[in-house]
Amino acid sequence: MAKYSAGFKLKVVKEYQNGTLGYRLLAKKYGMPSSSPIEKWVNLYTHYGEEGLIRKKTKEVYSVHFKLDVLHFMKRTGASYQETANSFGIREPSIIANWNRAFNKEGVEGLKSKSKGRPSMSKQPKKKKPKDNGTMSKEQALERENELLRLENAYLKKLKAYEENPNAYLEKHKQLWHSSSKKKDTN
Repeated sequence: MAKYSAGFKLKVVKEYQNGTLGYRLLAKKYGMPSSSPIEKWVNLYTHYGEEGLIRKKTKEVYSVHFKLDVLHFMKRTGASYQETANSFGIREPSIIANWNRAFNKEGVEGLKSKSKGRPSMSKQPKKKKPKDNGTMSKEQALERENELLRLENAYLKKLKAYEENPNAYLEKHKQLWHSSSKKKDTN
């Protein structure tokens, strides 16, 4: 939602044009923190009429060639951002400042349109980064040591059971293996 309505902007511009108050006094009268919006509204009204005060619903898209022409004109004539914007019918001089900054930083590539917003979800799952073992906390290190000791203990118990009676141990695990493989086949 716009901060100021088009009607309010028109009222302030008309009051300025009547010549009773300047930019600062109008800003103070209407409780505005700065006089710069009023200066902008007066400029828009002067160049575009009441249409200039109405906020556009769609964003204007400019070609790279047009952007280069605007920047070339500005450099050749020495015009300010505001004067250049007025000459080319651009309502916001800050757009030209952004183009100039992008052109100086990246060249013509900086003037090309870039996709905006959040990128779409990729089809590939994210790869988890392996944990760095050198940066484990004391608690994590102790938990890891406990887990290794549990595994070692379970292994030694199974080894002892196998050594005492290898046939019984194999028979028991063979039955478990067959029953679990049957479950997999029925699915």
